[in-house]
Amino acid sequence: MSDPINANPTIIDVSALPTRISASSDKSKSRHDELFERVLSLSLAPKKHSLNIDNLTLPDLVSDIEMESPTEDELSDAIVEESEDEDLIDEQEIFDLISTISDPEHPLTLAQLAVVNLEDIKVTHGVNKKTDISEVLIKITPTITHCSLATLIGLGIRVRLERCLPPRFRIRIFIKEGTHQSENQVNKQLNDKERVAAACENSQLLTVISQMLSTCK
Repeated sequence: MSDPINANPTIIDVSALPTRISASSDKSKSRHDELFERVLSLSLAPKKHSLNIDNLTLPDLVSDIEMESPTEDELSDAIVEESEDEDLIDEQEIFDLISTISDPEHPLTLAQLAVVNLEDIKVTHGVNKKTDISEVLIKITPTITHCSLATLIGLGIRVRLERCLPPRFRIRIFIKEGTHQSENQVNKQLNDKERVAAACENSQLLTVISQMLSTCK
């Protein structure tokens, strides 16, 4: 007989889930303020609310030839650096990939049930963030301490990430400490390559995982 389903799980409203927009709103605001200050510092007018044109002193004009322009190498380096920052996979992107996975017991996502949380995800990059081995560590929180589908949920997360992330990423999935009575056993199953490979060859199991991933964006 299978374990009983948690009939009254805690449900988080979708609007309350962390997103890329909410995570970067404060950063965008600070960048806007910085840009505004830079514009003011470049202004030809005195830093006052009123502008007296009669007393305005214009700086000497400089020809285009005298002005220093960035070299092609400098422009190329700047573009590459900006591109690397934009393309860098972080915790928010991992959360976005797995948050919409459906729970196998409930018509809700793992994020809505707080099975996966942004603060329980950690991404570690190598020295060369574009080519070296990177690691993704995820701790999942089952809805009940005797959840019989914890391994299935972890497997669904692994399949989702392995399909979406570059091969250089190493994925480690654990049960959050103290949230499951068979924590150690489930952890071994989720991080054993042979067991994971065998599970992924089970057509019936893959059908269930495909249903879980069907809601992913």
